[in-house]
Amino acid sequence: MPTVSPTWAYTLQLPHDPRAPGIARATLRTVLAAHDLSALTPAAELLAAELLTNAHLHTAGPYALRLFGQEPGALCIAVWDTDPRVPPAFTVDGAPIPVPPDDAETGRGLHLVRACADSWGVSVLRHLGASKGGKLLWAECRGDGPA
Repeated sequence: MPTVSPTWAYTLQLPHDPRAPGIARATLRTVLAAHDLSALTPAAELLAAELLTNAHLHTAGPYALRLFGQEPGALCIAVWDTDPRVPPAFTVDGAPIPVPPDDAETGRGLHLVRACADSWGVSVLRHLGASKGGKLLWAECRGDGPA
């Protein structure tokens, strides 16, 4: 008889510090190992690294990594930050997103998220009374998916 895994979630609050993304990736690896999801580590670490770096580079305040296990063999990685502006690569209006020139040193991170995640999205959190505002970028990866 198959067992049902309970859902779980972890949140790591991060200061605006250049070491924070590395600490968050180490935490991610620990959580995946604890939940027997180590097979997802390469894809999950790439997705988390890009979302965390985006939050660190493009916002001035704190940010947070949120990890959700909602179904067996799947992981949702979310990064909250204080800026409600949605990055162009995360718009869902169907318009093509320009890829940076080959010699550009930045600008590919969220394109990688879109290409490697099984699904992705954004939630804008505008109600300051109910939350801290800002936005939540998220990406899912599954053991059997393209990531």
